[in-house]
Amino acid sequence: MKKIIFVTATRADYGKLKSIIISAQKFKQFDVSVFVTGMHNVKLYGNTYQLIKKDKIRNIKLFSNQSLGNNHDDILSKTIVGFSKYVKKIKPDLVIIHGDRTEPLACAIVCCLNNIKVAHFEGGELSGTVDEIFRHSISKLCNIHFVTNKIAKKRLIQMGELDSNIFITGSPDVDLLLNKNLPSISEVNTKYDLDFKKFALAIFHPVTTDLKNLKQNIKNFIYALEESGQNFILVFPNNDLGSKIILHEYKKIKSKNIKIFPSIRFEFYLTLLKNCNFIIGNSSSGIIEAPYYGIPTINIGNRQNNRAKLLSIINCSYNKKNIKILINKFFKKKFRFKKSYFFGLGGSNLKVLTVLKSKRIWKLSNQKQFNELKPKF
Repeated sequence: MKKIIFVTATRADYGKLKSIIISAQKFKQFDVSVFVTGMHNVKLYGNTYQLIKKDKIRNIKLFSNQSLGNNHDDILSKTIVGFSKYVKKIKPDLVIIHGDRTEPLACAIVCCLNNIKVAHFEGGELSGTVDEIFRHSISKLCNIHFVTNKIAKKRLIQMGELDSNIFITGSPDVDLLLNKNLPSISEVNTKYDLDFKKFALAIFHPVTTDLKNLKQNIKNFIYALEESGQNFILVFPNNDLGSKIILHEYKKIKSKNIKIFPSIRFEFYLTLLKNCNFIIGNSSSGIIEAPYYGIPTINIGNRQNNRAKLLSIINCSYNKKNIKILINKFFKKKFRFKKSYFFGLGGSNLKVLTVLKSKRIWKLSNQKQFNELKPKF
């Protein structure tokens, strides 16, 4: 029996890993545990670890790695200490992590120093911010890569990763995106006490490399939302450096047309996404999930600049007048673009499990080698 630890630190990565965790726990050849840390255990963000428990996930280890306002170097060091103790207790054969956050970086470091195999989801992606540095660093610490498409695979090969250890599985959340059994919009409205007939989703995360302009940028964003007079469902930012500035400005919002939530359960969030006029802000949700439904994305600033360039993604500066013009445009008429499946066609769950059940990956050496590309003259 192989021992596997999944790591989840945010509402977003759990939404992507959920179906794979549940499926893996059904197989007798796997002993699956889940290390739940990060924003899941912060009250301000809704204590989302409770959602994991509601999904009847077994063998959960809750680890609090932060207090509100902690710097990410502190969070990194606390996670390393906590996860190090956990893996020494569990003695896993494989650790599975996702994305580009502080927690997966910390866990990858622990595994590297303790000779434990690591599998990473969604390496090889670009964003243009510090997240990208984290993502590539995590990839170099990992042995196995589950990527969204051929472009991401090519980038990892450029980084010296072995072709044979990179598997194109698509983004794990696509399985849920294409699920026909998502909650109905009436169920969502009842659960979250919503009564909007027309609305947009809004998510704005801090850009840690541009903190000096963050206060003015978030003021411009809020001004445009309020001045438009339209309905918005506004979701809290992640906990990156600068999130306190954003949350401080959110406290000043008085418009009854803007309803603010610390977190929304992923399945319910997807139903809102399917039914909204558009999504606005700088969340990867506007780049990854929204195009699957043909939903327009008003992408503000440079946080997602180097990701997918699709017709449904309309880039905009932080200028409040420009933001307001686009808001009015997409509320005046409900646009729907041709659906795009840039991050996979679904079936990620089965593809990942097929890899995990194969004998080859368990025989991979934990000692990585740099695969040097032959120069073309």
